[in-house]
Amino acid sequence: MRLLRVGAPGAEKPAALDAQGGIRDLSALVPDLTPEWLSPQRLRALAAIDLEQLPLVDAEVRIGVPVAGIRQFIGIALNYRKHAEESGQALPAEPIVFTKAITALSGPNDDIVMPPGSEHSDWEIELGVIIGSTARSVTQQDALRHVAGYCIGNDLSERHWQNHRNGQLYKGKSFDTFGPIGPWLVTADEVPDPQALDLELRLNGAVTQSSNTSDMIFPVAFIVSYLSQFMTLLPGDVIVTGTPGGVGIGLTPPRFLKHGDVLQLAIAGLGTQTQHVIAKELA
Repeated sequence: MRLLRVGAPGAEKPAALDAQGGIRDLSALVPDLTPEWLSPQRLRALAAIDLEQLPLVDAEVRIGVPVAGIRQFIGIALNYRKHAEESGQALPAEPIVFTKAITALSGPNDDIVMPPGSEHSDWEIELGVIIGSTARSVTQQDALRHVAGYCIGNDLSERHWQNHRNGQLYKGKSFDTFGPIGPWLVTADEVPDPQALDLELRLNGAVTQSSNTSDMIFPVAFIVSYLSQFMTLLPGDVIVTGTPGGVGIGLTPPRFLKHGDVLQLAIAGLGTQTQHVIAKELA
């Protein structure tokens, strides 16, 4: 099932894609796609709905963040072998964990607004994992049972703030609009193997990132289990699981985002994103 939220920022309503790709309004049945609606029982109830009986939504409607009330936004750094190589760093022995401010969350096609004076804003396509049930000290074998579904994430990073302002990842990754996710939450039953998904990011039409989640150093089940050893993962939590090679800072010469750039992101089975870049001074 593909679940989404549509409408103006702050006024989104729940929806689902039907078999033909039409957007069907769920708001008569579901108040909103909040964390409690991500439990296995409620997802099964949603899957039983005859979407053809629900009203269609205009296909041009804005798509928002697929889950309301997200409480934790977690990232994994340096989790693709080729990205580690282009960064000139050794493969990590354990996942490198950081958080992003939940205020960075934005819709999949919303504009990216660079912070004032930014000359080092960078792109990072990532597989997003959305937690469906509380995970605390879970094993790798049980970890994926706690996943409600998957989505595309763009873990945008302002490299100067990240690397030269006392080196904290959180600083460079938490600007408003630096966390587009969506367009949909694709439920886990439709993604039998999260380690077999093609990813692609284009900048102004040219491919800069092209990879597969099989290149992850730490797979999704390991990440969920690992995080749950030292923090409680809550329904609705979003984990972006690392980016493959081809980010701007890894190019020769480095290439960073500028006003007017267009990013297009795609992950097999999870849809697409398109974002226009705006320099804040010109917005």
